[in-house]
Amino acid sequence: MQRQYTLVTGGSSGIGAATCSALLGAGYCVISLDRQAGSGAPARGGAAEAAKEPPEFLTVQVDLTDLVATRQVVDGLARQYCITNIVHNAGAVRERPLEQVTAEDFQALTNLHMGAAIALAQACVPAMKAQRYGRIVLVSSRAVLGLANRTVYSASKAGMLGLARTWALELGAHGITANVIAPGPIEATQVFHDIIPADSPKLPAIIQSIPVKRLGRPEDVARAVLFFLAPEAGFVTGQTLFVCGGTSVGSIVY
Repeated sequence: MQRQYTLVTGGSSGIGAATCSALLGAGYCVISLDRQAGSGAPARGGAAEAAKEPPEFLTVQVDLTDLVATRQVVDGLARQYCITNIVHNAGAVRERPLEQVTAEDFQALTNLHMGAAIALAQACVPAMKAQRYGRIVLVSSRAVLGLANRTVYSASKAGMLGLARTWALELGAHGITANVIAPGPIEATQVFHDIIPADSPKLPAIIQSIPVKRLGRPEDVARAVLFFLAPEAGFVTGQTLFVCGGTSVGSIVY
């Protein structure tokens, strides 16, 4: 039987690295796509470079804001490996007040959060349909409910909910599910600490504003990913799970 793979974007750090680790620990084979090489395996220049034996973990460097490069890389991977799971986790914020948002901000984050998701799905769904099985997990953000100075971030992350709900309708009959995870403030991630450094005097107040009185950890999100990827989760599709410490039912400012 052909070895099946899970494709994880942003796998070199934070939530992505925790997800790769959790998947490998659960027996999955993993391909990580990121702008930088992860520390868990040697970087590879693209899909054409392959070991004689299919690896359990490999990393591929690609800028996911570049949709042409992304599609070339993922098409090559899809020809070489049977990819039946996608976890699109890579993200960026670009915190700015409305008046300072640029067209380049819009294009870059729309490409990264939505365009890359479409490219990944288009490349991998044919194999999923052939297997009559697939799992797509899009990592969005609690910011879809609104967060100051996140115009393009919140909008493009909200677009991921529409993608998943639409794909759930299109792909469900083929045994393919599509779901969203919306994390709240997660420590040890670039997205959070680019805005709130670990030594920021704002941090204690932020923690107190979270109902569970702590920041999330990358592993909290990784566990949710494992749930959605499980073969037993086939009756759950088109859903959004907030992994946010309760901030989706309250408010948070940072």
